Amino acid sequence: MPHLALYTFGVLQSPVADPARLTREFNESGDAVYREIGQHPGYIARAEAADRSRGMFDSDWGDWGEFAVPAWYEKGRTVETTALAATLSLWTDLGSAFDSIYTGLHRVALNRRYDWFEKTAHPNYVFWWVTDGAIPTWQDGVTRLEHLHDHGYAPHAFTFHHSFDPAGTPTRLKGIGPKG
Repeated sequence: MPHLALYTFGVLQSPVADPARLTREFNESGDAVYREIGQHPGYIARAEAADRSRGMFDSDWGDWGEFAVPAWYEKGRTVETTALAATLSLWTDLGSAFDSIYTGLHRVALNRRYDWFEKTAHPNYVFWWVTDGAIPTWQDGVTRLEHLHDHGYAPHAFTFHHSFDPAGTPTRLKGIGPKG
């Protein structure tokens, strides 16, 4: 059975290493959010660096591949200057991902996103289906997010509001997306 891949990307207002209060609050909330999401029904796995201290760009991400970012990211790439938050994860289905993202600690964090992230004209997440056993790579996520930005949604790059089932048929969650 196919799994749902999710790539998220946001540009932070200041580098992750910035000691300012808002950046600390963002960093401190992350572990608890990830723990809660990891216990959510439908969650399968997420990309985790073998050594977080090396920074996102220099870390070993194993089967998830070399860390990559969209072309529009123009901030730093060192431990001291990186100003981004990105995730790559696998889910059983769209409903589980939606429930996890829009409830609990992640919902609380979403309510604060403009305290931490820059507002951009770029999408901040993208979904696509992968075959059972496949591990998406960071580059897969970047390619699909850039496609979503440049060309709009399609079966290989979509959002909650414009989603597709594994066969490529448009679908929607109850109460989300265009009426059909």
